[in-house]
Amino acid sequence: MRTARVKYNGIIQTAIVEEGSLRLADGQLLAEENVEWLPPLEPRTVFALGLNYADHARELEFKAPESPLIFLKGRNTFVGHRGQTPRPNGVAFMHYACELTVVIGREGKHIRPEQAYDYVAGYTIANDYAIRDYLENYYRPNLRVKSRDNTTPLGPWLVDVADIPNPLNLYLRTYVNGKLTQEGNTRDMIFDISYLIAYLSEFMTLAPGDIILTGTPEGLVDVQPGDEVVCEIEGIRRLINTIVKE
Repeated sequence: MRTARVKYNGIIQTAIVEEGSLRLADGQLLAEENVEWLPPLEPRTVFALGLNYADHARELEFKAPESPLIFLKGRNTFVGHRGQTPRPNGVAFMHYACELTVVIGREGKHIRPEQAYDYVAGYTIANDYAIRDYLENYYRPNLRVKSRDNTTPLGPWLVDVADIPNPLNLYLRTYVNGKLTQEGNTRDMIFDISYLIAYLSEFMTLAPGDIILTGTPEGLVDVQPGDEVVCEIEGIRRLINTIVKE
């Protein structure tokens, strides 16, 4: 099952797909353009991975990391499907990052890798924009790079874990103004989902609503105001976002 959170007539509701339209919790059937899309959940603790695809590490002329490079993001960063993301004035390079996002569904600590998927509620898509001008260290991106308002579109759907039988073999693609600019597969993650859940839960308790952004493959390009960016992950569909002037 796939669910979304939308706002219609000032009311936040859950929505599902029905006959190519959205069926709201109150029974109304609407076109997706007629609602305001919100992130499909309100994230709790947000973990993001740096350099978790070897081809992306090579693209940036870095060696693949020997342990996960994890940083935290503020919840202020998230915006829904069809939302807008500002490009700061005067910056030289801002790029997208199409990422499979894992949503935790059960509380757990000291989770073994073979049990990791028992703690997953489902999956969604994140587009974790970065402003290279502010980047001091690729291994530990600072707040100005990764915690700016509205710089992480999330959604459109939360897809149940049972509906994605193999999350480690999904194609990721990004399009800018209709042109394919990034393509990869989740099988190329350096640290896979079960490893990351076990790693994090060794030293902290994971809880429902925590999310893990699992990194992005190579193929990053600069985006400008007016660009439409579409992140697509097999089985989860397409997350659409527009760049605007700050």
